Amino acid sequence: MVVSMIQFILELPETTSIKEKRKIVVSLKEKLRVKFRISCAEVDLQDSLQWAQLGGALVSNSREHGELVLQKVLAFAEGQCRVRDVQIHSEVFE
Repeated sequence: MVVSMIQFILELPETTSIKEKRKIVVSLKEKLRVKFRISCAEVDLQDSLQWAQLGGALVSNSREHGELVLQKVLAFAEGQCRVRDVQIHSEVFE
């Protein structure tokens, strides 16, 4: 079993309220869940208006497949918002 993980920071310079930020983050998380079937959560920077840190994970039988899907996740997220500080990592569990 391979667990592939991604973590990235979204830059949201136009947001003016936590409610507006939450709308953007919840929308992106739901799109990632539906389109790529990954688990996704806001993992840090919840109190910041202009930044959000998201983490996602995918379980598969191949490191290559997991990292390919997460590269697609990253490309999709970059099309929605400005993305910074990206980390992709896979762990093999036997």
